[in-house]
Amino acid sequence: MQVVLLAIVTFIFAIDQFSLTELLYRPIIACPIIGLILGDMKTGLAVGGTYELMMIGNMPVGGAQPPNAVLGGIVAMVFAVKSGFSVEEALGASVIFAIFGQYVVTLTFTVMSGFMAKADKAAEEANPAGIATVNYISMAILGGLFAVLAVLAYVGGTAMAGPLQAFSDKFSWVMGGLGAAGGMMRYVGFAILLKIMLAGDMWGIYLAGFAAAAILGNIPATSGATLLLVAFIGVAIAIYDFNMNVKIANNAGNGGMSDGI
Repeated sequence: MQVVLLAIVTFIFAIDQFSLTELLYRPIIACPIIGLILGDMKTGLAVGGTYELMMIGNMPVGGAQPPNAVLGGIVAMVFAVKSGFSVEEALGASVIFAIFGQYVVTLTFTVMSGFMAKADKAAEEANPAGIATVNYISMAILGGLFAVLAVLAYVGGTAMAGPLQAFSDKFSWVMGGLGAAGGMMRYVGFAILLKIMLAGDMWGIYLAGFAAAAILGNIPATSGATLLLVAFIGVAIAIYDFNMNVKIANNAGNGGMSDGI
């Protein structure tokens, strides 16, 4: 039953990357669902939240694909639940599979490039059904490949649980390296996001949020809700900034603010 359910949700996640909500496949949603299937939703939440930070800044640009979040998340969950790896070790070991998923997406796009002539012809003939057929073929290929890889990862991770655990015990330095890499990648992923999104005038707010998180996280009464409290502060700043900009825009042609300044 786990294998069947894993194949089904993986098929949906693979399609969702490009053709459905473009939200379900994100690790913060997909990993808890996989954890529920594997019988360990707590690990799914931990892996999903950490892996989301790793992948949050990795977005496809044109035909260039980043390491794949779907396959990496599935393998990380199998390693964490079935092979007994820690969250950091599982994430570190899953990176190579995420890169392999990147190749699978690129291969699918390459194969589908040959079908684009059929889609163009259908568009010229005003034939929506022909265009839809090409899309369905693309989704079937991508979803099928990912579902097969997910099943192989599950079977392999379950069968190799004993040897992997023995390897972990005998070569603890390797697992320590994977753990360090997995722990570091969340910061690398967030740094990539900041490089893309952070504007020069936002540094003050960013540093203030960092300080607020550090302070609230070390107070016993607020440590359990640190992220929520920091989010509330951010929402308050955003609302204030929005209202001020609306007032400035409304008074731009009226000779200044209402108080004469």
